[in-house]
Amino acid sequence: MAKTSDVRPVIKLVSTAGTGYTYVTKKNRRNDPERMVLKKYDPVVRKHVEFKESR
Repeated sequence: MAKTSDVRPVIKLVSTAGTGYTYVTKKNRRNDPERMVLKKYDPVVRKHVEFKESR
């Protein structure tokens, strides 16, 4: 059975386009202590936009 670790928490990435679309992923807190920003595809606006980590 997989153990839930505090080092790799599950985070939610929210679209900056204001569509409300989200992605869910994990990140390593030791390597990336600040908030994550990734450029991913938002199917609502049909283009790549920045997704920022929400807590």
